[in-house]
Amino acid sequence: MSELTRGILKQFWGYPSFRPLQEDIVDSVIEGKDTLALLPTGGGKSICFQVPAMAMDGVCIVITPLISLMKDQVMHLKKIGIAAAAIFSGMHHNEIEVAYNQAAFGMLKFLYVSPERLMTDAFIEALRKMKVCLLAVDESHCISQWGYDFRPPYLKIAEIRQYMPHTPVMALTATATPKVVDDIQYRLGFKKNNVFQTSYERKNVTYNVIHEADKYGLMYRLLNKMDKGSGIVYVRSRKRTKIIAEWLQSVGISASFYHAGLDTKTRDYRQQLWMDGKIKVIVATNAFGMGIDKPDVRLVVHLDLPDSLEAYFQEAGRAGRDLKPSEAFLLVADTDINKLKDNINSSYPELPRIKIIYEALCNYLQIPIGAGENQTYDFDINTFAQYYNFSLLEVFNAIKLIEREGLFMTSEAMNTPSKIHIKAGREELYRFQIEYKEYDTLINFLLRNYPGILSDFVNIREEQISQKTNISIDKVERQLKNLDSMNFLTYIPRNDKPQIQFLTERIDVRYFTLSDEIYRNRKEDAARRIDAVIDFVNNNEDCRSVQLLRYFGENIRKTCGRCDVCSSKNKMNVSDNEYRDISETIVCELRESDNNVYEILKKVNNHHEEKVLDTIKWMIDNDIIERDGERIKLRHN
Repeated sequence: MSELTRGILKQFWGYPSFRPLQEDIVDSVIEGKDTLALLPTGGGKSICFQVPAMAMDGVCIVITPLISLMKDQVMHLKKIGIAAAAIFSGMHHNEIEVAYNQAAFGMLKFLYVSPERLMTDAFIEALRKMKVCLLAVDESHCISQWGYDFRPPYLKIAEIRQYMPHTPVMALTATATPKVVDDIQYRLGFKKNNVFQTSYERKNVTYNVIHEADKYGLMYRLLNKMDKGSGIVYVRSRKRTKIIAEWLQSVGISASFYHAGLDTKTRDYRQQLWMDGKIKVIVATNAFGMGIDKPDVRLVVHLDLPDSLEAYFQEAGRAGRDLKPSEAFLLVADTDINKLKDNINSSYPELPRIKIIYEALCNYLQIPIGAGENQTYDFDINTFAQYYNFSLLEVFNAIKLIEREGLFMTSEAMNTPSKIHIKAGREELYRFQIEYKEYDTLINFLLRNYPGILSDFVNIREEQISQKTNISIDKVERQLKNLDSMNFLTYIPRNDKPQIQFLTERIDVRYFTLSDEIYRNRKEDAARRIDAVIDFVNNNEDCRSVQLLRYFGENIRKTCGRCDVCSSKNKMNVSDNEYRDISETIVCELRESDNNVYEILKKVNNHHEEKVLDTIKWMIDNDIIERDGERIKLRHN
């Protein structure tokens, strides 16, 4: 089987061999085993389910939470000659029906769906007709109540396994704590625990935490000394992305900004400028990152504290994909920690306030009680917040909490092109053109220029059709709408607006509630994740890489030798082993009682006095111990 899968890898992806662990994962899937693959960002996760699916008989259903990634993967698969389709919110029901039929009749190899789609009647009905060879669950940490992006619809995955009891499940993620690893397998109904995991260690990436009041100045110095490659600056606020990008431009650094509130065309354009090296630095919110694979990112700077170490690790992990030395800097001001703690309360509005926002949203969209299920509406959060004079932040957080409850799902503006599919058969087509000659020019152009239009939806540009046919654009659009109403074709005009899809009917607000798991438990979990971030930035004793690896369950004691902690120690002329032995002895002694320097020197008599004194000074400078007059004591006693 390895020979077959290596042949598939070479034929479609052009790689002569698998990366470490990839082949073991592929073999496990082909053997029909439920498999969890933990591979770092950029570690080739897609290959792990795409290759075995190509070697198996049937369609592979891929569940993924991000529409942008879904569309990118489908486009890439089609480009290399593999039949694939995606179903997501905002699609026309005819498009969905075509994709389901193609999957049922064996015309597709991959069908991408969002988790919210799984338990719809239409999906279940289509699933019963399909021969499914593999169920692949991307970003599988989303299934876990312990995960940093818990999404209840992911829990439905285990339920659909009853319709294909012999089909293996493959779960994929880049970051998961040991608790999340166990939870994923439990919630997906793994027949047997089966985990393949590479080390999270990134030997070429140096992590630094710098306590600095003048963040702008330090950011400038870091970016300015970056001779080659590109950089990313992460901030929490959309507004600040623009402010900082313009400031960087004013001091001579090529920069632009990126956030989810920009229209898709602008986002894509700026991302491409940065990818092509025409812009040196992109200033972005966490909306920038998923699916980004630029090999020469030399520097990632966080100007604000992230909500979790998972998020930080993924964002910092954009650096050094080419395995060349790269750096990540987390800049911390005195007020940052308090701000981060305050974010917990603002991220979890009180239940009465959430109810008010839910009711207002339903009224705004004119959805009666008991209606709205599986309906999609154009929805701009800024306009809605202004209309009701709500705080944008509280609306955003309330909507996210309701979304996690599984009542609806939102999508940012998608520049979805216009699409058409001619439903008429060849004979019908001929008769129609004889009867309705006024449409001849348009129909002939469509048939000549859009191969596959008779069997599937194709993307069109009305402006291009207008130019090539000398028909005004208004008339092109009018004729397409007429042909749609005559049931000759299906015409889906372009859409570049953000949308919201209701997954359930509107609930009477009197019966609206959020479960403890969604509200109280998530709030507590968020607090734990924030505490982990605070511990990370305050721990000036342990190597940064060691700290991150420990968080993800790896017990590696070998230090990186380059981070801010290691560099500080290196200046003491004290080896890591010597420092560990001396500092542990000092801490042990100070736990018993405060001591002066001379008493400590007596206790640590197996090391050179100068090295003990250097260690004491370093521990004081890094707030591990402190002076109290002549005495020395533990900082946190």
